[in-house]
Amino acid sequence: MEPRWPETVFTEATTEDAKTSPDHALQIFLDAPQLRDDYYCTLLAYSDTANCLAVGLGCHVHLWSEQQGATTPEALNSLPTSATPDTQHVTCLDFSSTQGGQAILAVGRADGRILLWSCFDSEPRFDATQPKSVSCVAFRPTTVQRPSLRDRAMTVATEELLIGDEVGHIYVYSVEWPSETQSALFGWHGAMTLLARMTIHTQQICGLAWSAAGDMFASGGNDNNCFLFETKHVLQSDTSPNTSATVDVRSGPAGESIYTVTNRSGPVSTLPHTVAKHRWVLGAAVKAIAFCPWHRGLVAVGGGSNDRCIHFYHTRSGTCLATIDCAAQVTSLVWSQTRREIAATFGFAQPEHPYRIAVFAWPSCQQLVAVPWWDENRALCAVAYPGGPTSSPDREQVGKGEDAEWAQRGVEGCLVVAASDMAIRFHEIWGQSRGGVAVGGLLGETAGSLGGSEILEGLHGVERQGAVIR
Repeated sequence: MEPRWPETVFTEATTEDAKTSPDHALQIFLDAPQLRDDYYCTLLAYSDTANCLAVGLGCHVHLWSEQQGATTPEALNSLPTSATPDTQHVTCLDFSSTQGGQAILAVGRADGRILLWSCFDSEPRFDATQPKSVSCVAFRPTTVQRPSLRDRAMTVATEELLIGDEVGHIYVYSVEWPSETQSALFGWHGAMTLLARMTIHTQQICGLAWSAAGDMFASGGNDNNCFLFETKHVLQSDTSPNTSATVDVRSGPAGESIYTVTNRSGPVSTLPHTVAKHRWVLGAAVKAIAFCPWHRGLVAVGGGSNDRCIHFYHTRSGTCLATIDCAAQVTSLVWSQTRREIAATFGFAQPEHPYRIAVFAWPSCQQLVAVPWWDENRALCAVAYPGGPTSSPDREQVGKGEDAEWAQRGVEGCLVVAASDMAIRFHEIWGQSRGGVAVGGLLGETAGSLGGSEILEGLHGVERQGAVIR
């Protein structure tokens, strides 16, 4: 399928551009016209299964990979002709679990549409409409075994999807997604089942995140609250076999069949905020939330412009273990998979604060890396990208860096950042040499920290076993 982008869209920086880039950690950047300069949008998602990066630009979703370059699937970008572009723009993206192996992309839009499409399918399977504008989506990182809605005698792996909207509601869906072979054999395209409806925040949902095991999830809102939930308590009333949605079929602009979820039936749990295990109140909106992948009792939460801090909480007790004053709006948090470190990106900052990316050690909270952007551009959101921007995780090729060759680095790779100057930037922050980025700077002051007490660390499960995990 031919991409609809101009040839200048999503092009790599030239060698000269890379050499004159204001920070030497920048390995590559992609032009991204119509990238929305909006703190509340999350317009990047990466699939380990399909090895591709999804980017929302205006009303369209584009895919990029080093093998195929930029593509714009027509089926993924079918838009109603009745609505205006102002209400159709993409607000959020997320891919389904690697464990499920389906590479399902959830696309949320300002008009309330939520579309589910797989990189391995030619057409979207579900095109649902939420009551309000969709502001955030998050797939559970593990699958859940449930009876198939096609044959209740069969147990199949399903995905779970959280959808947050602009008025503070969270919807929990179960997604059954048979393979293309099974779909063709049985004439069954799966099901999108509403499990729970949660009335949680009083304002827009800004961030949603799952723990690595999927046993917990957290929500952040524009009401300055962050709630932590235990999944089993949210879904404990999910016992009815009749909560599936009805699927209608309509023809798309190219004659393709699009399956639309309508007329949700059966009992659905409506849960208040009291179902939350913990509630944390910050000084501003909460978008950046990240559960530690190697310590199940640790979650990091970043505050907006009037908070400007990273808060570390113990999920079992709710205790604040540490706070880092970053002097800037925290727009995303990404834990290292192999080191006891966390990366943060920043938006609006104090005038003397040039840094847009930083890496901190845990539990010391010491700043290890600071990447300056010598302009007024902001980092809007970021995702981890395994390997390098020119070397996929499953290949042994050597890619080109800014001045020399650099080898594929396994699962750690780069941090992909969406910037307010309509560019996608790949920053190598986890490498052994740190990519030549600055160390030290204005970041890293801590307050109210338990990280300095070995006794308290022991009580809260904080370990001090070196910097590298494996």
